[in-house]
Amino acid sequence: MPDQPTRARAPLSDEARFFKSWLGNPKLLGAVLPSGPALAETMAGVVDLSLPGPIVELGPGTGVVTRALLKRGIEPRRLILIEFDPSFSALLETRFPGVRVVNGDAYRLAATLQGKLDSPAAAVISSLPLLMRPEPVRAALLEEAFGLMQDRGAFVQFTYGLASPIRRSPAFIAEGSPRIWRNFPPARVWAYRRPGSAPPIFPGGFFAKLKPQAANGRRADANG
Repeated sequence: MPDQPTRARAPLSDEARFFKSWLGNPKLLGAVLPSGPALAETMAGVVDLSLPGPIVELGPGTGVVTRALLKRGIEPRRLILIEFDPSFSALLETRFPGVRVVNGDAYRLAATLQGKLDSPAAAVISSLPLLMRPEPVRAALLEEAFGLMQDRGAFVQFTYGLASPIRRSPAFIAEGSPRIWRNFPPARVWAYRRPGSAPPIFPGGFFAKLKPQAANGRRADANG
């Protein structure tokens, strides 16, 4: 009896890849699905295209936000992706030729990027589950990002909750976007910049002008 032909295994979808990785380490991802296109486009839209220099993405996963950044016209050579999961790193290198992928720890940002930035970054875009980490770790990450960026650069982070995932401080301006209902679950994008560096990014953003204690008092999300 002739051998039966071997059926080729269908490649995993991005959702399946993400869920499989989440099962292996829920605290590392913080969500069971990758960000949706509407959320990714909002995050990419914060980047000031007039600023030169690299753009650093933290926790790119399967590359949803990376694709949105490229769609805005940002050249691949400007993007530096820091991804902790080796399987995602390999996928990103295959999926986005010309983009620099660093397999490393984004929470040790300065050390991970040592020798890899040829000029101050124009922006740092983060999909890390910040609320899985203690407040001092979040604050330290933002401080490191500011140290690597030019004065008008923005640190961009999304969250599923209402409040800023990083405690407000006079040292920076925090602006929140309107709720992005087309994402599942609905999310909000926050942009952090040095005071007086540029006009508002989200002038009509809900909670964008709340006092620090009011925003932090209503934190309800468990991710990002």
